[in-house]
Amino acid sequence: MVSFVIEHMEEDDQTTHTFPPWVQLEYSHMRTLAGPSSTVHFTHVSPTAASSLDSLLSPSSPLIPPLAQVEVHTEGVEDLMKAKGVSKERVCLLDPKADSALAPSDGEEFDWFLFGGILGDDPPRDRTSELRALGFPGRHLGSVQMTTDTALGVTKLVVVDQQPLDQIPYDDFPTIRFNKQESVEMPFRYVAKDGQPVMPPGMKELLYEDLDKGFDF
Repeated sequence: MVSFVIEHMEEDDQTTHTFPPWVQLEYSHMRTLAGPSSTVHFTHVSPTAASSLDSLLSPSSPLIPPLAQVEVHTEGVEDLMKAKGVSKERVCLLDPKADSALAPSDGEEFDWFLFGGILGDDPPRDRTSELRALGFPGRHLGSVQMTTDTALGVTKLVVVDQQPLDQIPYDDFPTIRFNKQESVEMPFRYVAKDGQPVMPPGMKELLYEDLDKGFDF
């Protein structure tokens, strides 16, 4: 079973001490993208936000389609590795600055795939550097920035489904249209399916709500 680890690096809502709505949508989407043969670990989550995330990710009805297992941790990834007995050599950091691209063979080389829980900065601020400094082996997913849930989904396609990185259909910087007058261009790469970018359910509606507020990535 492959494990995907999201080291939470976003600020929680300081009023409610929970995740902002777009974080909730992205994190929920990861369970679908990872699939039932995987586990998704969320690490470095504050105690108050951990309770919120547990509630968010606990289904009230049978899982259709089947989703990945999920574990929420207040400790960071290094402490979780010690608790689970996982060595650093078996953890792959998905890092835009890594020398090598992710390949299907990495599914045999690594047990855990680590992501910075960052919802995409435009322009990028390289917050992955905090994890890079810990010395994990790294792989990149190409030159175009992805949202974290997209990065997880692409990683699953490569290491679990054995689909080469350059054979995955992408939609770069898609324009999301709400009506004839209103639209927004997303500054990220997404996986394309049926001619549309694969985004979390509810994200389009959230983007529309935030059109007049200014969406902070």
